[in-house]
Amino acid sequence: MLRDDINNAVKEAMKAKEERKLSTLRMVNSTLKNADIEARGQGKPPLADADVLGVLQKMIKQRQESVELYDKGGRAELAAQEREEIAIISAYLPKQMSEDEVKAAISAAIAETGAAGMKDMGKVIGVLRAKFAGQMDFGKASGMVKAALAG
Repeated sequence: MLRDDINNAVKEAMKAKEERKLSTLRMVNSTLKNADIEARGQGKPPLADADVLGVLQKMIKQRQESVELYDKGGRAELAAQEREEIAIISAYLPKQMSEDEVKAAISAAIAETGAAGMKDMGKVIGVLRAKFAGQMDFGKASGMVKAALAG
């Protein structure tokens, strides 16, 4: 499980005295625990690996936004710190698909669902999320699906 990998990495970072990695992985664990507590409050089970990937992607996106703001504000040291955290968190995500692979996956999902127009966009995105969670940026993918369905 992904959580076990992260917990083992925390122990290794402690032994190797890698402060940045240790603090980032502890933050990841904390975020996952908070998400579990929130899910429990809604009567759901703890997060599965696919949900954990979504949380990790959200954390990376937050850090990318912070990097942009720090770069604009001339805070290079803070931007570098965020980039390090992005690299550490990204190590636990599956390899991201290339643009060509995303296009092929979208074409296959459209064919699989028999999508004919914009009203079927949700079905296509649902199939993509089920098969490729953590492997593609669904923000970009939804634009590509929209373009493909619009003709």
